[in-house]
Amino acid sequence: MAICEDEKGELQDSRIEGIAKSIRVVPNFPKPGIEARGFMFGPPIALAIGAKFIPLRKPGKLPGEVISEEYVLEYGTDCLEMHVGAVQPGERALVIDDLIATGGTLRAAINLLECVGAEVVECACVIELPELEGRQRLNGKPLYILIESR
Repeated sequence: MAICEDEKGELQDSRIEGIAKSIRVVPNFPKPGIEARGFMFGPPIALAIGAKFIPLRKPGKLPGEVISEEYVLEYGTDCLEMHVGAVQPGERALVIDDLIATGGTLRAAINLLECVGAEVVECACVIELPELEGRQRLNGKPLYILIESR
């Protein structure tokens, strides 16, 4: 790992600049039926920290009994589902996603986890779109991001 100073004089992992440069912007995305990008990040992080991975999915994607949470996005409404019994009261949770825009998806995930008694300790995303003020919907939950998109 290489550490260097950014334009503000703060230390930063030099790999982050490479990640930021390799992100492709797709106009008018997301399109209906395209989802689950967060699944690329959750499982390896869970494995690395020795935690279990709990998928939160759109309706109809999980088998068995689920609980659900509807939420508002910048382009409409949606719903997240989680297996009943996947999380036990008192367990600590880290919510991982690829992007935070308006914060609707992260808020829904937090609501689902807290509904069953879990303690959400932090959220983490690869990209934040700060102009959409999504972190305001997290009610003070810590949010770790790699890249702030402008």
